[in-house]
Amino acid sequence: MGDKFFVNEGLKYLFLLLWLGANVAYWVVTFLVYEQGPQYFYVRRITGVGLSIAKASGAALNLNSMLILLPVCRNLISFFRGSCATNTLCRRSVRRQLDKNLTFHKTVAYMIVIWTIVHVVAHAFNFRNLFNHQRCVMTGNQEMCDQYGFDNIDRKFTFFPNDNWLNPLREVPALPGGLSLIVQGLIPIAGWTGAVLTIALIVMFSSATEFIRRSYFETFWITHHLFIVYYAMILGHGAGGIIRSQTNLDGHNIDACITKPDLWGVFAECDFPVFKDGAAASYKWVLGPMILYIIERSIRVWRSCQQVTLTKVVKHPSKVIELQMKKKGFKMEAGQYIFLKCPSVSHVQWHPFTLTSAPEEDHFSVHIRVVGDWTSGLAKAMGADRPEQQDQDSLPRVAVDGPFGTASIDIFKYQAAICVGAGIGVTPFASILKSIWLKSVNNSASLKLKKVYFFWICPDTNAFEWFSTLLDSIDTHFTEMGQPDFLKYFIYLSRGWSNTQAKNIYLQEEQEIDAITGLRQKTHYGRPKWDSNFKMVAAENPGTSVGVFFCGPKALSSVLHENSNKFTSITPDGAKFFYNKENF
Repeated sequence: MGDKFFVNEGLKYLFLLLWLGANVAYWVVTFLVYEQGPQYFYVRRITGVGLSIAKASGAALNLNSMLILLPVCRNLISFFRGSCATNTLCRRSVRRQLDKNLTFHKTVAYMIVIWTIVHVVAHAFNFRNLFNHQRCVMTGNQEMCDQYGFDNIDRKFTFFPNDNWLNPLREVPALPGGLSLIVQGLIPIAGWTGAVLTIALIVMFSSATEFIRRSYFETFWITHHLFIVYYAMILGHGAGGIIRSQTNLDGHNIDACITKPDLWGVFAECDFPVFKDGAAASYKWVLGPMILYIIERSIRVWRSCQQVTLTKVVKHPSKVIELQMKKKGFKMEAGQYIFLKCPSVSHVQWHPFTLTSAPEEDHFSVHIRVVGDWTSGLAKAMGADRPEQQDQDSLPRVAVDGPFGTASIDIFKYQAAICVGAGIGVTPFASILKSIWLKSVNNSASLKLKKVYFFWICPDTNAFEWFSTLLDSIDTHFTEMGQPDFLKYFIYLSRGWSNTQAKNIYLQEEQEIDAITGLRQKTHYGRPKWDSNFKMVAAENPGTSVGVFFCGPKALSSVLHENSNKFTSITPDGAKFFYNKENF
């Protein structure tokens, strides 16, 4: 694919390489400090290389524990996205990386799990060596010391004056088998805090799978808030300072003193080595992001407490309900999304929905497909299961957080755009197309966007009803304005027609109006042939940057992403396709 690949992927992989490079570089630097630093010479004699591996992995954990909070600060992401959009030096490709915030959050989570495994395993070996050293010193058994590889110098470490210890394990509890080792490992602050944060991480990670998120959202939501425990334990993990370093390297130079036959004796030429506790460092990494996240959550709580007025509930075919709302001070852009909560359905569940209204309207709205427990409960609370329209006073209270920016708001930055919606994934384009229409009706400033190719793939015939009126109005408007080619829409019915409907469709094939949608442009049956569609758009838009915007399932996203790379031209007179996907 050559240079074309980097049009869509170059900056993403550059960013990933920088992040991976930072992980590797920080790990290596920390490893070398503990593996070669003279201040850790004596502790290395007890623990071996496990100390350096554990501390290096812990350093990498601090780095990633700092980064993982930032992508879920949605207000921060929206702020940077808005600032970036008004900055001419900030390219579209830079803004597009902000839309991958949740993908990066998940990627960092995998890295945290990897470093945690390395850190825990390395410390398991460290504690085994510390425990064996403790037994060697406390029992004075020469055979045992030889078996564990400790010589005469190593056996002196526990008996330094003035509590100048090096091995944090001071006693040998009389417990059977390996239980003594486990207890000794958990007694220090670093031991029990490490165990708690590891358990919290395991629960968070295992309950964040897609199956749990979709089927048991409240379980995911509750367990994911164990991040509070995780960060509290991180802050306390290094407070014990059990890895000690030597402070008097001038009076006790390692290279000179280690060869003295009367090392640390009464008439020795070298001073006793003096050790100090290790200093906690995690707070330097995570305190800043924690403060940012607290501010983020405070803003979201404040927003969610503001009054929202439900002005209208509309029942559409295909189990779709529309909520029209008003909220004081609410300002939106086309293509943005909100989080919605209905306390009468669930006090903890917030769900993201793309706004289907335009900024030019006096209300904001969302279209919700009823597919699961929460949406079914919401529909019932809104009276969608009853034939009569509910009074406004009888409607339940809802809370709204947002709006937040997404990839779709960048559509006005391109000269041409391909918009692809699958099923209810059409919602962001309802807002965008409506906004384009109203801007044109109100004679707003000229749009950079000159052509829109809209693809909508639906599973059944009923799904077309609620959106076809808007499409017809937009199509009619631009035709009357002398721009009949501004909007080209391609509606695909992937399944759901009966033999009778197929017969009627065939008999009305020559009619000007489509038999299914009532629109002038005919409905296609089956699935789009994306190769042909991308070739058509490329041929009609030479030398143009074409934005590809998608909302729908992952499988189709991969196909569109692949075709965007495949049909991008690196020549000046060729079309360049920039892929953008909705992420909530």
